[in-house]
Amino acid sequence: MSTSAPAKVPAPEQPGGTPAFGALDRYFRISERGSSLAREIRGGFATFFAMAYIIVLNPIILGSAKDMYGHHLNNAQLVTATALTAAFATLLMGVIGNVPIALAAGLGVNSVVALQLAPRMSWPDAMGMVVLAGFVVMLLVATGLRERVMNAVPFGLRKAISIGIGLFIMLIGLVDSGFVSRIPDAAQTTVPLQLGSNGHLNGWPVLVFILGALLTFALIVRKVPGAILISIVGMTVLALIINSVAHVTTWGLTVPKWPGNPVSTPDFGLIGQFSLFGGFSKVGVLTGVLFVFTVLLSCFFDAMGTIMGVSDEAKLTDAQGYMPGINKVLFIDGLAVAAGGASSSSATTAFVESTAGVGEGARTGLANVVTGGLFTVALFLTPVATMVPSQAATPALIAVGFLILSNSVKEIDWADYTIAIPAFVTMLMMPFTYSITNGIGMGFISFVVLRLAAGRGKDIPVPMYVVSAVFLFYYLMPALGLT
Repeated sequence: MSTSAPAKVPAPEQPGGTPAFGALDRYFRISERGSSLAREIRGGFATFFAMAYIIVLNPIILGSAKDMYGHHLNNAQLVTATALTAAFATLLMGVIGNVPIALAAGLGVNSVVALQLAPRMSWPDAMGMVVLAGFVVMLLVATGLRERVMNAVPFGLRKAISIGIGLFIMLIGLVDSGFVSRIPDAAQTTVPLQLGSNGHLNGWPVLVFILGALLTFALIVRKVPGAILISIVGMTVLALIINSVAHVTTWGLTVPKWPGNPVSTPDFGLIGQFSLFGGFSKVGVLTGVLFVFTVLLSCFFDAMGTIMGVSDEAKLTDAQGYMPGINKVLFIDGLAVAAGGASSSSATTAFVESTAGVGEGARTGLANVVTGGLFTVALFLTPVATMVPSQAATPALIAVGFLILSNSVKEIDWADYTIAIPAFVTMLMMPFTYSITNGIGMGFISFVVLRLAAGRGKDIPVPMYVVSAVFLFYYLMPALGLT
C-alpha cells in the first residue's frame, strides 16, 4: 500500500477557467447554471448602466405632476427614494430569488400615478393605493393564483412575449438614443416616428449611439467577453471627451459631464409618506378600487412579461418554459410594488433592461447583488451614476433585443394559426403601443377568440379565460365611463 499523500484535487472551475468561489458559488449556484464570477459581475454592471436612467427619469415624471392640492414632490427626495427602493428590491430579488432580474420604478405605472391618481387626491393617498396594489399582488402569489396564470400561458405565447419584449427594448433604445424621434402632432402626418430629430441623423450624441451599436455588435461577433459593458464604458468615455470639446446641448436627460462634486447627501424625506385608505375618501370606493385595479393590472402583467422574458433568455426555464421557484420571485415583485409606494417612488417592478446583464452572461442573483450595490452607491454618488448618457447605454438594448429574437422566434409553431396569430399580435403590440401589458392583453384575447373560432375551446386553460375577460373589461372601462 502506498503511504504517499493523496493527490490534491484541483478546485472546480467555472466556464472560462475561473475557480469556483466556494460558499458564494454554492449559494448562488453559479457553476451549476454555467456562469462565472466574472460574468455575474459584468452582468450586474451592464444592467445597472442600462437602467440607471431611472434615477433621473422617475423624478422628472413624478416631480412634474401636482396633486389635487397643487403640491409637487421634491426632486432631490425623489432621486433618493428611487435609488433606495431600486437597491432594496434588486438586492432582495438577488439574495432570495436568485435570479438576475433587477427592479426599479416602473415607467408605465409612474405615469398612471402622476397623471390619473395624484390629480384626484394627495400624494400620500396616491402612494397608498400603490401599496395596496402591492399587497394584492402578494395575496395572489400566496394563493397560487399568479403562478397558475403564468403557467397557463401556452408555450408559443411565452416565446412571443419574449420576442415582443425584445422588439420593445429595441424601440426603447432607438428612441432614448435619439436615433428615431416622435413626429410632432403639428406636422399633420399619420407617420408617428422619423429618423433623428428632423428626418436626418445629425449631432454628436447620435454618432455616439451609432458607434456604440457597431462596437457592441462587432464585439459580439468576435465573441469578446464583456462586449456590452465594454461598449457602454467606452462610449461614455468618448461622450465625456466630445462634450468637453464641443459643449453639446442635445444629449437629453443625462449630460456626460464629470461632476464638480461627485458626492451628494441622500434626502429620505419621502420615505413612509403614504396613506393606505385616504384616497377612497377623495374619490369614493368604486373609483378607488378601479384605481388600485389599474395599478395592479399594469404591475401584474408588465412584471409577468418581463420575468418570463428575462428568465427564458437566461435559460432559467425548463423544457416547457416554466421557471422553478417562481413563487419567490413573484412574491418579491409584489413586495417591491408595495415598497415603491411606501417610499413615494411609485410602484417598483421588474425591469426589462435586466436583459443587458443576461446578455453579458449573468444567470444568478449575484448579478443583482452587484446591481443593487451600485444603486446603493448611487445614493451618495448620484451625479456620477447619472453621467452615463443614454446614447452610450442604449446600444446594449439593441444588441440584447437581437439576441432575444434570434433565440426565440424559431420556437413558435407558425403552422398553428391559433398560436401564430396571437403570438404575432403579442410581439407587435408591445413596441407599437409602447406597453408590455397591452401586448400581453391583446395576445391573450386573440388567443381565446381564435381557439373558440377553431372549435378548440377545451384546449384553452381556465385561467386564460379569466385573464382575457379581465383584460377585455380593462379595455372597455373608458367606454363604460369607469375611468
